[in-house]
Amino acid sequence: MRFVHIADMHFDTSFTTLTNKAGLGDIRRLDQRKAFNKVIEYIKANNIPYLFIAGDFYEHEYIRLSTIEYINNLFKEIPQTQIFISPGNHDPYLKDSFYSKFYWNDNVHIFDSKLSIIELEDVDIYGYGFDDFYYTNHDLENIELKNKNKINILIAHGTLNASTTIEKEYNPISEKMLEEKGFDYVALGHIHKIDYNSKQQQRIVYPGSTISLGFDELGSHGMIVGNLDKDKIELEFIPVDDKEFVVKEIDVTDMRDIDELATAINNIEFSESIYYKISLIGRRNFDIDLYKLNKFIVNKNIIKTKDYTKINYDLEKISRENTLKGLFVKEILQKMAENPEDEEILQNALDIGFEILEV
Repeated sequence: MRFVHIADMHFDTSFTTLTNKAGLGDIRRLDQRKAFNKVIEYIKANNIPYLFIAGDFYEHEYIRLSTIEYINNLFKEIPQTQIFISPGNHDPYLKDSFYSKFYWNDNVHIFDSKLSIIELEDVDIYGYGFDDFYYTNHDLENIELKNKNKINILIAHGTLNASTTIEKEYNPISEKMLEEKGFDYVALGHIHKIDYNSKQQQRIVYPGSTISLGFDELGSHGMIVGNLDKDKIELEFIPVDDKEFVVKEIDVTDMRDIDELATAINNIEFSESIYYKISLIGRRNFDIDLYKLNKFIVNKNIIKTKDYTKINYDLEKISRENTLKGLFVKEILQKMAENPEDEEILQNALDIGFEILEV
């Protein structure tokens, strides 16, 4: 059987954590529509019979009726494709949600919080979804596959092998338990980083977020396309997001002023298909005013700058001072000379010490 698997589209999210750059959130919301249209066009062109959407398809707080209508109209364009949606923590199946009150196309199947099975001719589809913004009460441990001779699919939104208290609030699922149950494919959502090729014949898969939501989601984003039978699985990742987010580091150690820094940034060749975050690193010899620096930057695809630099102290000079700071630096320099392998640790100790002594 052939299928497409996506998750974590987050339609109509506000993108407030992405940047303060005016209009970019609106652009990325249009990018969401463009990316999803690519998914539908691929399904049409390749006659894909199944589409799995593993949660956080939209943002309950922000989703608009017009967006839901846009999505459903695209679903109508693939009437021969069976669509299965497992609501997540950002789009739970609530009484007032569009999952429960909107009239979806006939080929759309939306799971509620009770683990259920949809039996088709060649495959059994199991699934369940969030009924609140947290979910911990799935009943996977007690389920037995109804027909192990058929292909068995599970669709869910949750955290695989949850270890922290926070992770355990979002549908914690044991990977070992899933393998023991014998599902032929587990279509997961919630983790925005793709995981489909970490081992051979991998059948428990995160497709990652369909488009990147910001600089904590670097690299390509898109969909998983699968070809599955009982003995073999073939998975392919296909990008659908036209933009990527890239962090570029600029070392300021050898620069003398902010003009030199701005010139260095403006002289870099940037790709038009990439949004950039500039991370300033190294030891600075001048004060860095990010507001002023941003006014000097001409490339519109640089949408965020962060200063991670530290002051470039003249340690030899400070060590000759008859002060607490001078004695502290003298002691650290002596330890560096005696233990060069610990230089990085001692440098960090210097930075912490300076912060304390400056207070």
